Amino acid sequence: MNASFDVTSFNAGLVLARPEIFLATVACALLMLDLALSQAQRRWMATLSVVALVVTALLEGLVPVSARTVALGGLFELDRMAQLLKIVTLLTVAVVFLYSTDYLERRGILKGEYYVLGLFASLGALVLISAASLITLFLGLELLSLCLYAMVAFDRDSGIAAESAIKYFVLGSMSTGTLLYGMSILYGITGSLELGAIATSVAHGDAHNIGLIFGAAFIIVGVGFKLGAVPFHMWIPDVYEGSPTPVTLFIGTASKLAAFGLIMRLLPEALGALQADWSQMLVVISVLSMALGSVVAIAQSNIKRMLAYSTISQIGYVLLGVLSGTAQGYQAALFYIVTYVIVAGGAFGMVLLLARQGFEADRLIDYKGLNARSPWFAGMMAILMFSLAGVPPFVGFWAKLGVIQAVLGVGYTWLAVIAVLYSVISAYFYLRIVKLMYFDEPTETTAIGGSALMRTVLSANALLALALGVVPQTLLGLCQQAMR
Repeated sequence: MNASFDVTSFNAGLVLARPEIFLATVACALLMLDLALSQAQRRWMATLSVVALVVTALLEGLVPVSARTVALGGLFELDRMAQLLKIVTLLTVAVVFLYSTDYLERRGILKGEYYVLGLFASLGALVLISAASLITLFLGLELLSLCLYAMVAFDRDSGIAAESAIKYFVLGSMSTGTLLYGMSILYGITGSLELGAIATSVAHGDAHNIGLIFGAAFIIVGVGFKLGAVPFHMWIPDVYEGSPTPVTLFIGTASKLAAFGLIMRLLPEALGALQADWSQMLVVISVLSMALGSVVAIAQSNIKRMLAYSTISQIGYVLLGVLSGTAQGYQAALFYIVTYVIVAGGAFGMVLLLARQGFEADRLIDYKGLNARSPWFAGMMAILMFSLAGVPPFVGFWAKLGVIQAVLGVGYTWLAVIAVLYSVISAYFYLRIVKLMYFDEPTETTAIGGSALMRTVLSANALLALALGVVPQTLLGLCQQAMR
């Protein structure tokens, strides 16, 4: 009877993990298929990868989720937050692949391993987001991270890409070791690897154990690196600039959703009883991230480095929602990270659209007079920059307003004032791009390329940032349901 019950329970868990199983199977199949394709047929890898991601997202959306469900022997969990994050992650990677294909083909580096690595990285993100145990949390994180290290060095003829990959790998390994040490402290004190059991143990007696404070500190260091928060940000500018732009796009979007899932699983879920302690650590990290990201971005002349420091600043705002420790704050943080990924994806997509053979379009001066070359895409870029700056009625305004209201709700008035201050400062370097596009003479006269599909998707990406700003209730409602 027990054996029959265990089999039934395990099979039920497999149904919940059906999207992950499908994606893993397709990634392995495409890895083998790539061996049989010629260079002229390589675009099929992009098409099949995008189809696989969309089908996986549909499978994820069809899984019925009414409450938090733990399966596969306590290794896997599915709740509304995980479902929303996974669907957004899958669709984001599909858009990344659409944006990347023309760029890779023009440079002669359209290879199947880019898509296979991207699919396995996506699988790692899905496992990480649905982890119910420290074991699956770590496995998902490592699968994601190892794929990203390889993707950064994907262009083997680029010395700067290889240098960036080495920096990313060394610093990433150190942060992973730190995170693993924090996890081992949690296991040593609570005697369990399951997040639910750890939360119960902490809430019923171990909350005053000083060892848990040290464990939480090590975990925050590891998570802070994955998010790119100060003072664990040192890898972001160099990796963003040195990586091929499609890889920068992947790191700047999909990996941030996975990192958000990581911090939500470890802090509010597993260590919720220690919220008074870890929130103080996050206050410092959040303020430093907003300050450094907003100020240093002003001095950048490379748009990829500017967007790297922008990411650091934006992560500081996401942490405002997390440190509040309230349902309102978690909802605001989820809304912020989802909308940021949408807008950042469009911004990096514009860099890919304007790039051509021998021209990366990664300097700010490359955007001079863009309105004269293409009024439509100048308008799309302006929408994205206004949204990142938090200007109403674009979606970035509602994202910033949500996290600021969350910290005001728990009495951090001074923190809300600092957030508003740095939002005003950061508006300068976003609006500087708008000024270059509309008020400076163009330095480039070449017609803007890109396939019709890429131009259409990129336009829809930018218009979505505007639509979500005008009518934010739909996404806000999804985020509220996800965090109940």
